[in-house]
Amino acid sequence: MSDVYIKMEIEKSGLTFKKILKFWYPLAATWIMMSLEGPLLTALIARMLDPKFNLAAFGVAFSFAMIVEAPVIMIMSATTTLAKNYFSFLKLKKFIYSINIVVTLFMIVLLIPQVFDFIAYKLISLPKEVAELTYRGILLMLPWPGAIGYRRFYQGLLIRNHLTRRVAYGTMVRITSMATSAFIMFNLKLDGIIVGCGALSIGVTIEAIATRMMANKVIKRLRNESQVDTQNLTYKQITIFYYPLALMSFLALGINPIVTFFLGKSYMALESLAVLPVVNALVFIFRAIGLSYQEVVIALIGEEHENYKVLKNLALAASGILTFVLGVIALTPLSDLWFLHISGLSSQLAHFAILPLIIMIIYPAVTLLVAWQRAVLVHSSKTIHLTVATLTEVTVMFLILLIGIKYLSWIGVIAAALAFVLGRGASNLYLIFPLRKVEK
Repeated sequence: MSDVYIKMEIEKSGLTFKKILKFWYPLAATWIMMSLEGPLLTALIARMLDPKFNLAAFGVAFSFAMIVEAPVIMIMSATTTLAKNYFSFLKLKKFIYSINIVVTLFMIVLLIPQVFDFIAYKLISLPKEVAELTYRGILLMLPWPGAIGYRRFYQGLLIRNHLTRRVAYGTMVRITSMATSAFIMFNLKLDGIIVGCGALSIGVTIEAIATRMMANKVIKRLRNESQVDTQNLTYKQITIFYYPLALMSFLALGINPIVTFFLGKSYMALESLAVLPVVNALVFIFRAIGLSYQEVVIALIGEEHENYKVLKNLALAASGILTFVLGVIALTPLSDLWFLHISGLSSQLAHFAILPLIIMIIYPAVTLLVAWQRAVLVHSSKTIHLTVATLTEVTVMFLILLIGIKYLSWIGVIAAALAFVLGRGASNLYLIFPLRKVEK
């Protein structure tokens, strides 16, 4: 069934679970495919020389890349909401390209030896072996933030025009190119950090190019349809709409270096740094489904929120299913299958990973509910509440890490798992209140 047919079907006879799932599954598949990058790359790194050092460095380098890309993460939501005609498309394009340039320059600043050494050695206290590998990883990921912003801009355009399958096709291109390059570098016996970070950069760059090509027809149609700029979207309006989203992403992703900082000073620090990216990679497969729901709600809720209830009910049902499935994996021998045989961890590290996984069983469900809450508020242009919610989440996480690691001497990865879950839960509780006003 084509994307255009799905759009016509929804407009004709109203929204149902079945129709939402038809629209949602390409986006969910996109996020699931992206979530498989982590397990694949960490599994390869775990089977190479010095797996502890390289896994730790990969986790640190990736956390740096994530904080740098934070300002561009919500570009897809902005395009899905605001790109209503060709004129608004052009203004968003200039706005977002400017952000891409800024984040790339920031990535370059991180690579200045004096800056990197201060962060790696003075702030995080990384072992010398991990720090040197991390620097190489960040260098390889220099194209990452710009490519992410570029492709999310055009993905938002595709989603707004109900072409969600094309988003999935782009991700298939990304996964294929990433996996191919990773296996080539693996067989060349390069360092694990080069395999992980190099493959990520290659995959996302090729995906960005493919997404732009698939958006060509949409752009041409917008150009042909636009006669007068009736919306009159201004850069001031874009900034007012977007800066709370960017700040929210910055706060949310900025917690990753903070977690790394605390893990570096925790009890069993090296083991925690090595295991956390592996646990996160598994949990992210389930979180990805929830994260993909945000654009679904923005696109389908309707101008008067007429589809609010059915989208809410599906979010609640899906969150229950995610909790059950991840719980089965965490609480049965399937966890050993994943950590030992798929991820390639040693028996010591595999055993070490089970408790944090159990703690994070509800994390995907809470993520899905927060994604639904955020989407409703974004559609209502109440984006400032997202920033406050994320600030609440980050504050709770910081306090748990500070108290648990500095004062209670918890194992680092256990403190991190608790911080992720309780922080996201605090965000969810805060968003209940502004959401009630929107419901009225």
